[in-house]
Amino acid sequence: MIILERVYNFNAGPSAMPLDVLKEVQAEFLDFNHTGMSIVEISHRSAAYQDMQDDTIAVLKRLMHIPEGYHVIFMQGGGSMQFLMHGANFLKTRGGYLNTGVWSDKAMKAASYYGEVYEVASSKEDHFSYIPDESTFTVKDGTDYVYMTSNNTIHGTEWKTFPHVDVPLICDMSSDFLSRPVDVSQFDYIYAGVQKNVGPAGVVVGIIKDDMLQKARENLPAMLSYRTFVEHDSTYNTPPVFCIYFVNRVLHWIENQGGLQAIQKRNEKKAAIVYDAIDRSQGFYTGHATKDSRSLMNVTFNLGNADLEKEFVAAGARQNLIGIKGHRSLGGCRASIYNAVTEEACQALADFMDEFRKQH
Repeated sequence: MIILERVYNFNAGPSAMPLDVLKEVQAEFLDFNHTGMSIVEISHRSAAYQDMQDDTIAVLKRLMHIPEGYHVIFMQGGGSMQFLMHGANFLKTRGGYLNTGVWSDKAMKAASYYGEVYEVASSKEDHFSYIPDESTFTVKDGTDYVYMTSNNTIHGTEWKTFPHVDVPLICDMSSDFLSRPVDVSQFDYIYAGVQKNVGPAGVVVGIIKDDMLQKARENLPAMLSYRTFVEHDSTYNTPPVFCIYFVNRVLHWIENQGGLQAIQKRNEKKAAIVYDAIDRSQGFYTGHATKDSRSLMNVTFNLGNADLEKEFVAAGARQNLIGIKGHRSLGGCRASIYNAVTEEACQALADFMDEFRKQH
């Protein structure tokens, strides 16, 4: 008999997936929906695949209350491809960026191949430790869109409310996608790499407003054009079949948990457990993000010095607390507590933090 030992997984992405979903995928891996084939063997032109993709879109629309006039598409290439694609499609005069972290910074640089880019607001000078207030925004005339990142995985900050601007709003929601309810109608294009909350690395979900699509540049190679993915129902080329199937199962799991309001409530409770361990440490742990900008998904913090942080990560690993080393560009420590990370895991981390502090 094989004994299954699962660790507490705090990796930033690819990251923890719901155990119930992993078991479901395992159980039906050899025979998808009574086809006699694995999901990784079926044709993307088959009715079995199309039914699954249609169901995936339908569940996502229910969960997010996506209004009429929006298209849901599936793409490859990850967030890094989206950094290029959004500029290729929509940057004609100038693009404005809410620069709150490494990924928005990279998106701005990638889009600059297609036109002028500038910062509407930025927290870069303060090491991306906070979310800028809307009162500091400067949107230039002739701006095609404002681009933002809803949650900053590396620095551990998150937009608590979304800004209102008078131009189209584009949002990279990769690292807090489906962690809370959002008003889709506030946005003209949302995209998310799924490898944080929703599935294995390999697919990006896009939610694009029809009015925005009509503004897209037309003289583009097919695989850089959002029109291609909308007009061909995401099957212009072979889509990442297994990834979309896995997303389907996670979406149903979220629905069975009570939907996004229930997920948000649980995520707030989990985050409070870990942040409380930081706040009661009397400076032993120092949070990177200002309290009003703290992410529910990525808890970032430092200890007194790099050697102590290294010891903290090693000691945590010995207690099956995996993935708590900070990103190489920031250092320190980070616990990513996405939807599938349990309250038990967060409590185990907080207890370890208390014990480690007492020992040092």
